Amino acid sequence: MLGTIRPQDEHNLKLIANVHPTDWQNPAPAGRYHLVVLGAGTAGLVTAAGAAGLGAKVALVERHLMGGDCLNVGCVPSKAIIRSSRVMADLRAAQRFGVGATGGEAEFPAVMERMRRIRAGISRHDSAERFRTLGVDVFLGEARFLSPACVQVGATSLNFKRAVIATGARAVTPPIDGLEVAGYLTNETVFSLVERPRRLAVIGAGPIGCELAQAFALLGSEVTLIGKDPQLLVREDRDAARIIAESLARDGVRIMLGARVQRASAAGVSKVLQLERQGKTESLSVDEILVGVGRAPNIEELDLQAAGVAHEKAGVIVNDYLQTTNSKIYAAGDVCLKHKFTHTADATARIVIQNALFLGRKKLSALTVPWCTFTTPEVAHVGMYEHDAQAKGIEMDTYLIPMAQVDRAITDGAEDGFLKVHVKKGTDQILGATIVAEHAGEMISEITLALVHQVGLGKIGSVIHPYPTQAEAIKKAADAYNRTRLTPLVKKLMARWLAWTQ
Repeated sequence: MLGTIRPQDEHNLKLIANVHPTDWQNPAPAGRYHLVVLGAGTAGLVTAAGAAGLGAKVALVERHLMGGDCLNVGCVPSKAIIRSSRVMADLRAAQRFGVGATGGEAEFPAVMERMRRIRAGISRHDSAERFRTLGVDVFLGEARFLSPACVQVGATSLNFKRAVIATGARAVTPPIDGLEVAGYLTNETVFSLVERPRRLAVIGAGPIGCELAQAFALLGSEVTLIGKDPQLLVREDRDAARIIAESLARDGVRIMLGARVQRASAAGVSKVLQLERQGKTESLSVDEILVGVGRAPNIEELDLQAAGVAHEKAGVIVNDYLQTTNSKIYAAGDVCLKHKFTHTADATARIVIQNALFLGRKKLSALTVPWCTFTTPEVAHVGMYEHDAQAKGIEMDTYLIPMAQVDRAITDGAEDGFLKVHVKKGTDQILGATIVAEHAGEMISEITLALVHQVGLGKIGSVIHPYPTQAEAIKKAADAYNRTRLTPLVKKLMARWLAWTQ
């Protein structure tokens, strides 16, 4: 298990010492826990720390690495690599800014070493020792339900009043003939690379595929991005997807959309993909294949039947209060959610603490979930898309602000992108928004706050935004709405007033 963490350098040894220490001794179990939490990813960690901080007796069980995907094979390592790739992009564009720098080549081993160092440093926040000091009984090992009120870890039984399933999800392997034999990478193995693949195929044009395709291209790989749908980021606004496709292409990514991989094979040191696109078959030879086509819940080893917990292919079945079919057992995070993000795992953990321990009635359906794809530019979204409103029969007005009209975006050379804010027709009630911009992930929270607390777009116009910032696009959208209130009748009345008061 721990042998899969490569390379075994000082940084990864530090990581392991924090998140799965080899000399860890599981504690003697308590008589009955207020809460037993299965899985020490984001949802499990937030649940365990929050409940223990409120005085509950908590056991936390993890079979692999504490910190889950986010720390070990997701958000942290990917964003570290993306940051290095953006430095390369800036160097290549230096002459546009009057700077006489040359791009050169990225030192891929150094990029990956930096990522491992950063990950190891952050890992202390998710460490077994830290959670022990928080008052949590940390058990490292495989967990399975013995009954509706008992979990077994090794030879130890943990009795509970309430339990939380937070075992997360893993990368899906697509049913491609020969793929297993040819060999492939996922987000769970790609961060173990120490040498840059000269030719890289990325199967899956969703957020993970787009982010890593662009990053590896900027770091010097010849990247081909393969998607089965007619657009990349198929769930996003079509205009947003078009801009990202253009950006990836400029950075050297070859994009093949509407393509299906029929088979894979090994040919010496190369891997060969046979693809079908537009009725034609073509062959692609690469050095590595990276698969990012979805995620599957980690539930197989839990013996959920013994606990009376129903599940389906998508994960554990929960109601709006995150209860499973066993009212004493809850679930949180990727194991039960449609939106598999770190921030939704965190949010659902907070719901579970209130509902499981304090008779709360917090609802999953009450959450408003923003998200961001960390390409360059970034794509962030919250609320409804136009097609969502159409499906619900809601008429809307859309305010579009191109980033090319925002002074800070112009001075930064980041004019690609836009802000779209959707409001209920004839009102300033925000229904949703999409932002394509260099810092879209930072910008979306202002609109999310307004949406959650029912602050109308017009009210945002009364908020002073620092100049020059890219977030000024949001104020411009608010000003555009407020100008619609200046009807011919209002203008006529104002003109009469001014004439009368002259």
